[in-house]
Amino acid sequence: MITQLDGLINKEYTEIPQYTPKDFKAPIDVRWCAGCGGYSILSQVQRIMPDIGVPKEKIVFVSGIGCSSRFPYYMDVYGFHSIHGRALAIASGLKVARPDLSVWVATGDGDCMSIGGNHMIHASRRNVDINVIMFNNEIYSLTKGQFSPTSRVGQKTKSSPFGVLDDPFNPSSLALGSGSTFVARGYDNNPSHMKHLFQRAAQHKGFSFVEIYANCVIFNDGAFDEYTRKETRPTSTINLEHGKPLVFGFKNELGIIMDGYKPKVVNLDEGKYSVNDLIIHNEEDSTLALILSDMSFNPELPRPMGVIYAESKPTYDQKVTWQINDLIERKGEGNLEDLMRGDEWWEIK
Repeated sequence: MITQLDGLINKEYTEIPQYTPKDFKAPIDVRWCAGCGGYSILSQVQRIMPDIGVPKEKIVFVSGIGCSSRFPYYMDVYGFHSIHGRALAIASGLKVARPDLSVWVATGDGDCMSIGGNHMIHASRRNVDINVIMFNNEIYSLTKGQFSPTSRVGQKTKSSPFGVLDDPFNPSSLALGSGSTFVARGYDNNPSHMKHLFQRAAQHKGFSFVEIYANCVIFNDGAFDEYTRKETRPTSTINLEHGKPLVFGFKNELGIIMDGYKPKVVNLDEGKYSVNDLIIHNEEDSTLALILSDMSFNPELPRPMGVIYAESKPTYDQKVTWQINDLIERKGEGNLEDLMRGDEWWEIK
């Protein structure tokens, strides 16, 4: 017998087949551009599915519009290719109506941060128990190369030929500020790390937001090279591990301390500081999570990768269930006619 991870209603599933990743591969060709980061993301999601303890018929992938939103077609589970920016609204409604389902959302930086930004904020603050994977390629790809809410200042695109003027969103900071209870970041050419993040998201009870840097080889190739290439990655990124000091560098010779209220890079080889002086990562510390997230836009600091924040609290779908059960206990099952009439009505004869 297998119990759904942190099940809302302790739903138990019996006689689950021994799935393999192949069981989650749809029998159609995957149609992304050669070299797209989506292939790697798709592969790792399919790899974790056999281990989340949920039957295939209880798993649903929802998407909006964009290259990432083809995702439901490539998963051999139930799926919903919805409308632009509305994936989170539809996924939220689905989870509330069917709390026994494992609901996932595949979205992009345009779909989620622009037209879907409002739904992102409110699904986060409500803590709906859904898992959101945001492909961030810092460009609108499906519509052929316009700048997106995460595009960098000065970036030249089809819609900003002289350079982007807007300051970009920091997706992890937006998620944290909106109340997300699980926030993580990875990148497409580190499959084992992505797999770990997706597993953690599946285990988390609440709104999970996983941002993946996904290279767009056609319209924004190499956007994340600084953070993904082996020549630069050790000094430009920092791998977050709960309970461990913030060290990085080719030989872990660099670390992060707090200099007043600001994080600062120190060189441990110089002897002035030791590992004991460094910040210890605590993924349950909301203040530290905001500090780590804000490091992303500071060129003097490494970019954090991994689980930035994880908090346990009641979910929106739990609260709905509790409220319904409480009303049934106090007022009875009720019926549709009484609901339509309301509490105050009269009959004229």
